Order: sequence, then structure tokens, then C-alpha cells
Amino acid sequence: MTSSPTILITIDVEDWFQVENFKPWISYESWDCRELRVERNVHTLLDLFDAVSLCPPGGMPAAPKATFFVLGWIAQRLPHLVREIHNRGHEVASHGFSHALCATQPLEDLKKDLSQSRQLLEEIIGSRVHGYRAPSFSVNDDVLRVIGEAGYLYDSSFNSFELNSRYGRLNLADSDRVGVLYPISPGFFELPVSNLKFGTATLPLGGGGYFRLLPFPFFRLGVRRVLEKEGSYLFYLHPWEVDPAQPRVKEADFSFKFRHYVNLGSTLSKLKRLITSFPKANFSTCRQFINQNITARCARAAENAEKFLVFPEGKTK
Repeated sequence: MTSSPTILITIDVEDWFQVENFKPWISYESWDCRELRVERNVHTLLDLFDAVSLCPPGGMPAAPKATFFVLGWIAQRLPHLVREIHNRGHEVASHGFSHALCATQPLEDLKKDLSQSRQLLEEIIGSRVHGYRAPSFSVNDDVLRVIGEAGYLYDSSFNSFELNSRYGRLNLADSDRVGVLYPISPGFFELPVSNLKFGTATLPLGGGGYFRLLPFPFFRLGVRRVLEKEGSYLFYLHPWEVDPAQPRVKEADFSFKFRHYVNLGSTLSKLKRLITSFPKANFSTCRQFINQNITARCARAAENAEKFLVFPEGKTK
């Protein structure tokens, strides 16, 4: 684990009309008729990250870096936006193509979606795409196996908050974990969204609507507790959450509208406060975090192995 705590900011790049809660009122076929607002909202986030300068212990001043899980439907229409995310030093990862829930897709359709979205992103940025996040965290053990078989380095789809029925369930072993990093199989990892455990209860602390709804001092305290316990914290947000002027889906159920629109006007300033509240943290991409921990583990393994090397004179070093 790195010497200073690590915060992983992740952004699910989808637009206001693509969220799961509004699917009963907004059909996939109507997406092309909707106002695209995601580009300006992603620019707002990119500009915020560039405007903040942090200096973790032993490091040079640097802007925080994030991982952007991009929906293939968006990438197909805004390839220049995907390139800009990449060119500004952030990680581009896959959020699938059409925001279909993984757990309800036939496995062959899921395999096609995993391959199609990744190939599209790689063609746009000219670089390997390593990560995947399932829409609405709709993952299970079978889905996770298929993601690993598709050649991704990591998945970041598990949200342990159990009161949302769409969130999937995974059986993750704690034995080899490093903070939020869980080895699943050789060369494949899970990076779950961070929540805070209180006995048997789980406080949703990963971001999204919970970030907008909870008072900031309380949320910040929870993040500190996670960092003290785990050494790392993974946060998620959507570009539409910094857009209070987005169109309203008036016909949607009240509970869905409340969750979607609550406190949109303060999300951006709240996000800046969250970042600047942890000036000694490393704000890394998911790929960087995995690389750092793999390197550290290899170094420890080599150090331990060296203790048992036998030299010609019959003595260990």
C-alpha cells in the first residue's frame, strides 16, 4: 500500500436521459432525440480537476486524476470528448455500450457488449482500456467471471449497499485484499465502491445521490473513517449531477425525481471541498492504483525471497 492514503474518483459518463430510474418514461429509441448535455458537464469536471493543485507527502504538486467509465453510446457520438479525457491525463474505461443491466442480459449479449464498448474506446484513444463498470452496479459472480474472461484488468461494479435492489452481490474474499483492491484471479481485480460498515449496517458513502443528500461534514467524516481503516477510498459521480439546468422528466415517479434532482446545484462545489479536504492523499486513476499495489507486492515478495537465498558458503544473505 502506498504511504499516503489514496482516493479514487470515478465518473460514470452517461447523460441525464440514460439513467436507469427514468427508463419507464424514456425509451432507448428516443435517445437520439434528446438534448446531449454530457459534453459540457464533463468539461466542467475536467476543468475542476485541473484547477486544483495537491501535494501529497514526498510528491510534487499535481492535479487530481480520475477514471472515466464511458458509455459506448456516448463515445460513438462524441469521440473527441473521449480523446480529451485521455489527453488530459485521466483514465478512460468502459461503462458498456447501451446501459443495459448486466445481470439481466443473456451472457452472449453481455460478452458482445463488453467487447464492442472496449474496442470502440480503444480505437478512439489509441490505447488499451483496462477497466469496466456495470451500469447501475448490476454485477454478480457470473457476470464478474465473464468480465474477467473478456480480458479486462479490473472491474469496479460492486456496491455493498443492500437497500438498492439493482445493485448486485459478489462473494469477495478479504484474505488478499489491499484497501479497496481485491484480487479475483491472476491478472484480474475488483475495485468496489467504498461504503462504511457499522456492525451489520452499511452506510452508503460511495458518492452519487448519497453524496448530494448527506451533509458534507458528515460525508467527509465518513471518508476519513474509511481512509483510516482501509488506506484507500473509491468515489463515483455522474456528469449530470453537476447540471442543475438539465431537462426535467416530469412524468417520473416522485421518489425517482427526488433522488435524481436533489441538491444538483451544490454538487460541484461539494466535490471541490471533498478533494481539497484531503490534500495529503494521492488522487490516482484505478489503473495507477493497481499498478502501484502490484509493484509494492512484488517488491515485498522479492524482499522476502531474498532472505532465503543460499550462497556458496552455505549461509543465507
